[in-house]
Amino acid sequence: MDRERLIKLLVVGTAAGAFSGLFGVGGGTVIVPLLIAFLAFPERLATGTSLAAIVLIALFAVITFSFYGEVDIETGVILSIPAVFGVIAGTALQQRIPERSISILFSILLVGVAVQMFFF
Repeated sequence: MDRERLIKLLVVGTAAGAFSGLFGVGGGTVIVPLLIAFLAFPERLATGTSLAAIVLIALFAVITFSFYGEVDIETGVILSIPAVFGVIAGTALQQRIPERSISILFSILLVGVAVQMFFF
């Protein structure tokens, strides 16, 4: 791996970790857009790569938040059960939609969430 690519990946990872700790976000809202913008990843590869990274990010975030008493394990487990089925369905759907359409839909989602958070 060349040095420039490694540096970009380190910056993306640092941003994802910082945003995960601050706001509970990192994968879809930080890693995916930055992999696409800075490293020219295709949408699907960026998504899969982000999900792989999130495994460790989430593990360390849960451990750290647990030290502050800020984790409801029961609710987390309840949320994760249907989320597994959602991941399977979402991934199957994503593989059938053109990548450009995925990017547009994802952009609309991010803008919508930003507007909602700003005004509400």
